[in-house]
Amino acid sequence: MPASSIQTSVFSMLAPLQAAHYPAVAAIYVEGIATGHATLATEVPAWEAWDTAHLAHSRLVALDAAGTVLGWAALTPVSGRCVYSGVAEVSVYIAAAARGQGVGLRLLQELVQESEQHGIWTLQAGIIRENVGSLALHHRAGFRTVGIREKLGQLHGQWRDVCLLERRSTLVGL
Repeated sequence: MPASSIQTSVFSMLAPLQAAHYPAVAAIYVEGIATGHATLATEVPAWEAWDTAHLAHSRLVALDAAGTVLGWAALTPVSGRCVYSGVAEVSVYIAAAARGQGVGLRLLQELVQESEQHGIWTLQAGIIRENVGSLALHHRAGFRTVGIREKLGQLHGQWRDVCLLERRSTLVGL
């Protein structure tokens, strides 16, 4: 079901993100792109490109009781160098109609647990400065702001500042 057709859905469960979820995941990503604050990307990749870019583990969807995707979270490696194998970047997107219902926090909490089970000691997030909702969500999930990367990238010809946040594991990499 497209993200735009979500009624006031109640979060029901988390599940591993599968290829079959990708049309709904992509629709939610489009909603994020449309805000102008969720990403510097302007297009949603095809499943094959998305699948290749993200780690095979720690991919989640939040579903309502009817199985509608309310949000998703996944990790990308920050580097191909083995010394950074325990560092990953977080992506989390929530359908517009499901925001403010605790879906994002639940996804991030589970993503932390799954990432630690796979040896990840640092999660980082790059969040556009104006995306105050995402910044607040990540802080609630235990991330801290490391700094601001000024004019890191352009979106539609406008330079954007990106806040760098991180969460260090209390279990892995001690």
